[in-house]
Amino acid sequence: MAANELDDVIQRWRRTKEKDLKPEDHELFLSIAGTCIAQSDIAQLLDFIKEEKNQNIVKAMGCGLLGPLIKEVVEKKRDPVNCEAIITHLVQICRANDLLDVLLREMEDAGPDATADAIILLMQHIHLVLSRLGDSKALSLGRALDALQKQISKLPVPYSRKQEQEDKYGLCRCCTALLTFVQPFVQEVKSQETKSPVTTSNDEELRTVLLKFCMQSLREPLLEAQLDREADTSQNSALWNFATEIMAILSAIQEPLPKLLFYYPLRGKEDMGVRKQDNSHTTESRACLAYLLFVQLIAMEVFPAVFSPIFVLQCNMEYISILLSRFSWGCFCFLKDLYVKTLERVLDNSLPVQLLELRTFYSVPQILVKIMIECPIQHLRVKALIVFQLFIEKLNGEAKHKFFRCTMKTCQHAGVESIILKNIKNQAEHSSKSEQRDGWFEGTLLITLLRDTVNLPQGPETDLLHGMDRVMESLNLLRYLLIKERSKTAIWTDLCNIAETYIKILRMCLSMSKSYYGTELKKLHEEKRIKAKEFKEMSKKKPIQHMIVKNESLDGMPPEAQDKVNSSLLIRILEQP
Repeated sequence: MAANELDDVIQRWRRTKEKDLKPEDHELFLSIAGTCIAQSDIAQLLDFIKEEKNQNIVKAMGCGLLGPLIKEVVEKKRDPVNCEAIITHLVQICRANDLLDVLLREMEDAGPDATADAIILLMQHIHLVLSRLGDSKALSLGRALDALQKQISKLPVPYSRKQEQEDKYGLCRCCTALLTFVQPFVQEVKSQETKSPVTTSNDEELRTVLLKFCMQSLREPLLEAQLDREADTSQNSALWNFATEIMAILSAIQEPLPKLLFYYPLRGKEDMGVRKQDNSHTTESRACLAYLLFVQLIAMEVFPAVFSPIFVLQCNMEYISILLSRFSWGCFCFLKDLYVKTLERVLDNSLPVQLLELRTFYSVPQILVKIMIECPIQHLRVKALIVFQLFIEKLNGEAKHKFFRCTMKTCQHAGVESIILKNIKNQAEHSSKSEQRDGWFEGTLLITLLRDTVNLPQGPETDLLHGMDRVMESLNLLRYLLIKERSKTAIWTDLCNIAETYIKILRMCLSMSKSYYGTELKKLHEEKRIKAKEFKEMSKKKPIQHMIVKNESLDGMPPEAQDKVNSSLLIRILEQP
């Protein structure tokens, strides 16, 4: 377009009211501006944008320039400083609602390699747009935070302190910037509380938005983050600081932690007086909240001490059960720490048998057993065993008695069964030495438990090779009890009957196993004998004419040497399984 024609167009735009501008005018404006950007005439475009006479034009049609300008800044192509200056000016004069739509759309369209840079760049401009909305900004703030957190959730979470320091994908930078972004709104809520005790609808909406933000942040990225407190607080990681600030925001907006953890309904029912929340209050969010509180002790100083350890355990078991049922090896360590810390607050031998009737107290040990059996990672299997044993120690005598019987009936793994049998022996020994004797592991109750546990489930056909752990622990338990109860005639007869029955069936198993493996061994020897015979016949028919030993060729070997080689090879063949 010629210069005089362009001047005429600009003069016409200046005279035209915004409502009278046509789509063709918008297209032409964006085309001209896009040409300036492509030809690196961005300084000239900035002068045009800032010129006082052009402000109505820019206000009416300037939003469309944000897309290409943001791309230039993120990709650092042509004159990013002037591009950012133009963006800042547009954000100040264009309509706030239109700006928010464009900025959020541009952030969502950012490529995977530019996600973090786009978030950090646009966050400051989104904040300026929100500040122009006045009291009606709560809904727009919710939209902005949803979009920001959706983009941040696409960034990989670092799994070590080294990765966190490198921050290759920018997650830590984004979390730090996000805290800066929300702080003015948190301060606004706090200042309103100071000015007036009466909560307005706008204040309530702003609180709800900030609460949703906190709960989403707990789920992503904090649920997957490796959080460790440093002795020097100045050395704490960015994600640790993010977790600390999220807990501080919950306190600042006066959201009681016990209500979020214990009284917010897990199954969709609403408590009286609790405002309706959206789906951001997921089990994952509350599980992470419990982890930060009880494991990392963040904000523990504001948590009421009136809740009993058993009540806290009962509530946390909901989160542990649901998340473990989804069974990700990655989140097991997180849940293990929460489970262990919650159990450690409970006294030994204090959990009553009634708790085993709750679904969670039954399902969580079952999942731990599954991990001990199926997990391919050894240290996770060991951790699952430690937690499983800790849970057993917290049960009282009656609960242990019931738990042992149920586990032996439902579990078909010799290793786990041997753990239960070992615990029965330990409980019987502890009961005999303790001043407060536990009747559940003495007398007829002990005999009842032994009848359910000291047996061979498949009878004489039991596979002793795979069930060796259970067999050895059963024999160890019987030996201990027979020695301990020798002078106590009350259960001596029943104990001897159990031992005799068990030994009788075990001997039958040994006899059948000996016969089976003897037959298998004969078959193996016969196969090796046939192979050796075939090799001898083959070597007689075709003497060795050429042989390579240690990369050296040995031709024309004498018969004596050939016999030695054949004998050596025959021995190697016989050694093969």
